[in-house]
Amino acid sequence: MIDNKKIKKIMLKSERNLCKYACKSKDAVREYVQDEDIRLEFARDVDKIIHSSCYTRYMSKTQVFVEPINDHISTRMTHVQYVSKAARTIARALELNEDLCEAIALGHDVGHTPYGHFGESILNKISKTYNSGKCFAHNLNSVRVFKITEKKGESTNLTLQVLDGIMCHNGEFIQEKYTPNRNKTFETLYKEYNECLNDEEKIKRLVPMTLEGCVVRISDIIGYIGKDIDDANRLGIFNKETLPENVKKYLGTENTQIMNSIILDIIKNSYNKGYISMSKEVYEAVKTLKKFNYENIYYQAIKEEDRLRYTKTIETLYGVYSRALDLEDKENDIYKEYLNQMSEDYIKNNSDSQKIIDYISGMTDNYLQRQYEKYK
Repeated sequence: MIDNKKIKKIMLKSERNLCKYACKSKDAVREYVQDEDIRLEFARDVDKIIHSSCYTRYMSKTQVFVEPINDHISTRMTHVQYVSKAARTIARALELNEDLCEAIALGHDVGHTPYGHFGESILNKISKTYNSGKCFAHNLNSVRVFKITEKKGESTNLTLQVLDGIMCHNGEFIQEKYTPNRNKTFETLYKEYNECLNDEEKIKRLVPMTLEGCVVRISDIIGYIGKDIDDANRLGIFNKETLPENVKKYLGTENTQIMNSIILDIIKNSYNKGYISMSKEVYEAVKTLKKFNYENIYYQAIKEEDRLRYTKTIETLYGVYSRALDLEDKENDIYKEYLNQMSEDYIKNNSDSQKIIDYISGMTDNYLQRQYEKYK
């Protein structure tokens, strides 16, 4: 009968053909020692992520369109799967670590709020006002979720490389070339994290420590830039035939064409290099498409009356929970559904404002609305 050591050896065969720039299992760093099993380290992180509660909540969290009337519109769950598939395809072609790419991709957005980026902007204002001036940003919150709030306030003990890739993933900031900063430790990670909390402009300057992290960062853009067009077209927001000419020429008009064009271009321009890059033509086309999407989709995805309604919903609940904590109202759901399940260390080491922000940011859109209807 085959034993665990033999199985582990078989598993390690998958890393024999990785290129010299790849991050291998032997490079994985964890903050806390844990017993080995047959899985490779980054594959183990994939399992930790997909079995987490925060991952399950992706299915009912907004990607771009809040409360869509069409069931074929993307949610946060479908988005991370697109990102994962794009990243793994690029990684396989470039002989990089697919497990590491998958873990970063699947975990990168767990810190997103209800109502997508608009909900994030509301919590950011609340956090700056009531939480010692700290900003709220979904990439930082994703790290916080895995480090602090998941598993009832205990760390999931993800590897440094995965947490770093998650923190540095932000696809809002596109570059022609992505070069990793390999000299990072947990001390570096926490230093960058805290600096960004106090100055959100520094988020734009975050650089992943692995080439796989760079792959996921560009894959985040690949995962939404074409699908958002398909979704907007499906909802009748605009006609995709109005896309700019250089986008049609170099990327295409369908999501599958756009993803394929960018992925192939990255592979051709990054093979056997210590960085990830695009050709000038494709980079300019992606930049043009991103600008086009902002003007024609993102600025129009939520109507003004809905913005006011969503703002009122989140701000009202923040007030409700704040009063409940002040009065120690143990019948309020912030106790019954959240704090009563958290560890003593979590309760002791976090301010009331932070606890409320953690609770609200972890909600799905539907749960948030049910809470508002209950307490408004």
